[in-house]
Amino acid sequence: MKFRNLILIVTFILISGCVGYSSTGVLGTGVSVAMDPRTIGTQIDDSIMQKNLRAKLILMDSSYLLKVKSKVLDGRIFITGKVDTVEEKLKITKLGWEIKGARSVKNDLKIKEKFNFKQTAKDVLITSQLKTAMITNKKIKSANYDIDTYKKIIYIYGISQSEEERAEVINEARKVLDVEDVVTSIFLVEDLRVVKN
Repeated sequence: MKFRNLILIVTFILISGCVGYSSTGVLGTGVSVAMDPRTIGTQIDDSIMQKNLRAKLILMDSSYLLKVKSKVLDGRIFITGKVDTVEEKLKITKLGWEIKGARSVKNDLKIKEKFNFKQTAKDVLITSQLKTAMITNKKIKSANYDIDTYKKIIYIYGISQSEEERAEVINEARKVLDVEDVVTSIFLVEDLRVVKN
């Protein structure tokens, strides 16, 4: 059984490795290479770190494939999702720090509770409203951000071209109906280790 899981993981990594870097950056479906201020080398390093973390998470527990999301931005690891126990959350944090090149690990994992369809639907609606607001706002390059919502708390990850843009993103998030809090990990271009010249 373990051998079969290992084969599935290796296949998954190889298949996802075949996707080019021309259409998406390290934040998955969000950040486009054309708009990403990091060098291609930094983007590739982040992508490799993310794939390594993903593989280790799946080896730890195959259910993490669906329950845990991870993002790597300039060597900083962000982890979201749901787990069953506090011990699992701590183990995953430790695993994040074991990834070569990790500069920091921010663990926003929540302890799993009974499924609540109404709450889940509300979170999806909040995320959709914010994405729409960011796309229509000319001061925001929405492709540079990734958004997760859990229990009416919005988590925003990304790269901002300026302090004004970062403030605009936070402002749009706070305007969404029923939002209780906004947690951001938005870096300015000058915060990054290496940027395009």
